[in-house]
Amino acid sequence: MARVARLAGAILVETEGRYFLVGNPKGPCNFAGAGFEPPGAPVDAMARPWIELTAVRPVALEAPVLDYPVDGEAAPERLAEQLVIARNGSVSDRLWRLVVGLTGDEDAPPSVDARWLAATPDRVWSIVRDNVLRCT
Repeated sequence: MARVARLAGAILVETEGRYFLVGNPKGPCNFAGAGFEPPGAPVDAMARPWIELTAVRPVALEAPVLDYPVDGEAAPERLAEQLVIARNGSVSDRLWRLVVGLTGDEDAPPSVDARWLAATPDRVWSIVRDNVLRCT
C-alpha cells in the first residue's frame, strides 16, 4: 500500500521504501529539509510526470496522507494520470481536495482511505476529472 501526501504543491508517494515526486512543485521546494537529496536537474513534470527521490534521512509525510493500494512505480504513474494537469505539469488542487473529501474550508483529516480512487475505472475518472477541471 502506497502512502501519498503533498510536498511543495506536488505529490509525494512512499511505496516499498521508495519515494517519488509526482507533478511540478508549485514553488521552491526544500528537498534537503524534507529529507531528500535534491534532484540533479529542475523538476519538469511536462517532460516526465514523476521522478524518484533519494531519501537521506527518515521522511515524515504531512497530513493528509492517502492510503493508496497501488505499489511500486505503478503508484506514481497512476497518480500522475489521475491528478496532474497535462498542459502545465501541476497537481490539480481541485482534484486533490475531491480525493481528500474537502468541500469547504474545513481541516483535512489526517488519514484518507483512497482505495476507491485506485479502483475507479479510467473512463469514469476521466468524466469526473473533466468536470472538476472545467472552468466555470
